[in-house]
Amino acid sequence: MVKVGKGFLTILLIASAAMAATSVKQDADLEAGRRAFEASDYAKAIQPLQAAAAKDPRNGDVHLLLAKSYLEMEQLDAAIRSAEKAVAIDPQSSTYHEWLGKAYGEKADKASWPPTRISLAKKTAREFEGAVKLDAKNFSARQALIEFYCSAPGFVGGGEEKAPPQIQQLAEMDVAEGHYAAGNCRRQKKDYATADKEFTKALESEPKSAELIYDIGDYAVKRSQPDKLLAVASAGERVAPGDPRRRFYRGVALVLKKEDPGEAERLLREYAQEAPMRTGYPRPAAAHAWLGQLYENENRLEDAVKEYETALKLDPKNKMAQEALKRLKKR
Repeated sequence: MVKVGKGFLTILLIASAAMAATSVKQDADLEAGRRAFEASDYAKAIQPLQAAAAKDPRNGDVHLLLAKSYLEMEQLDAAIRSAEKAVAIDPQSSTYHEWLGKAYGEKADKASWPPTRISLAKKTAREFEGAVKLDAKNFSARQALIEFYCSAPGFVGGGEEKAPPQIQQLAEMDVAEGHYAAGNCRRQKKDYATADKEFTKALESEPKSAELIYDIGDYAVKRSQPDKLLAVASAGERVAPGDPRRRFYRGVALVLKKEDPGEAERLLREYAQEAPMRTGYPRPAAAHAWLGQLYENENRLEDAVKEYETALKLDPKNKMAQEALKRLKKR
């Protein structure tokens, strides 16, 4: 029997303690990064996430959260690098491929040189297709792939003719997802009459995804469809009661219908205070712009101007506020 000396046991204990301390520090960095991300402070999230990645470079989830943070900051090259690292760590992760595809897609949309756009678009298609092959039930990846097929030309891997089989497979797994995919495809082609019908069917089919529901909400805002917005708010509240977006869409619906202005004001103000600055969420500036429309409807023009001006301070590109102020100045 081999005897183990006390000195060796002491070394083992010290090494174990050091490893445990490193793990605790890494977990603390990751948690700090997550908290900052959820608070929409993406710049603050980067440093602890980078520290966590340095301590455990094989943790793909850290690189994924870094990629998401960089995307929100529109630092697209950094987002691509982080997503590529996540995929390299776990090539079998459907989620990692999906987010790498999103990063490539964002970069392609903003690229000015045609060869670069083409190359990135092809990479986008490849990553979305890979994500779906790895997990047929990754609905968000399949939705992204269908949207790509319906909006991108064939020479970069798109083509509307590729979408129907994907939509059919999706519908067989989830009826609401299938109707949404069909509607979104028609939206890409500006066939709004068909998109309206498909989105209505999607909402009637009890969708499970808040992102799906609220994307229909964005469509309904642009199309000035208050009844659909009320259906969106109800569906969203059923699926994700704590999500603040239900307030925004219900508030906008009431402004469009010119009903219950007090409730509309409350909903929009609460949303403006609670909304995270994140992709998929209407910006607080949008809530202020709709408050401006509410006050304009009531002929409270000074209050309306203040809200429109607040919207522009938060988002100088807010077209609704820009056009409203021009209109009010003429009056």
